[in-house]
Amino acid sequence: MGRKPCCDKVGLRRGSWTEEEDKKLSDFMLSHQASGCCWRAVPKLAGLLRCGKSCRLRWTNYLRPDLKRGLLSEDEERIVIHLHSKLGNRWSKIASRLPGRTDNEIKNIWNTHLKKKLDKMSKEAVVPSTANIDVLMDAEFCIDEVPMIEPHEIMMFLFHNSSSSSSAASLSSSSCSSSLDPSDELKELDVSCLFEQEYADYQ
Repeated sequence: MGRKPCCDKVGLRRGSWTEEEDKKLSDFMLSHQASGCCWRAVPKLAGLLRCGKSCRLRWTNYLRPDLKRGLLSEDEERIVIHLHSKLGNRWSKIASRLPGRTDNEIKNIWNTHLKKKLDKMSKEAVVPSTANIDVLMDAEFCIDEVPMIEPHEIMMFLFHNSSSSSSAASLSSSSCSSSLDPSDELKELDVSCLFEQEYADYQ
């Protein structure tokens, strides 16, 4: 069992409103707005061949004097975003918190502007841009800045360590009054054999 129709819709005008119809409806609403007249009775009382629902939508969305036009302000956007997170798509409830705004207007602004704006902000907050990643890779992993070591430098380093360890062992076994020169032991090492051995290990 549905709601009773507001009118018989027989012989009623449809389509765009004329200036004369807008004036009749505006004059009636401004003079009888405080009386709490039922919308089903408005067309007959205002002298209009229109449906009561059509009169309500025309007045609410286009003719009432407190309407605001244009994009929402930053404060209004924040209110809509907050209320939408709480109420969802209950546009009439959201519009009741914004004087001068209609539920249809807020719905259109949400679908065409605010929803896309929020999606873009969420993507930018989670995923860094490709340009920033490239800069980070260049700054931290630049191959040109890695020092290159030649093979002969590696072998000279190993040779120096071997010589230093042998010299340190000789010095620790001898007394402080010994006149043995550590450089004499280095002279006695077979340098060519050590060089060949280190080179073979490197290969």
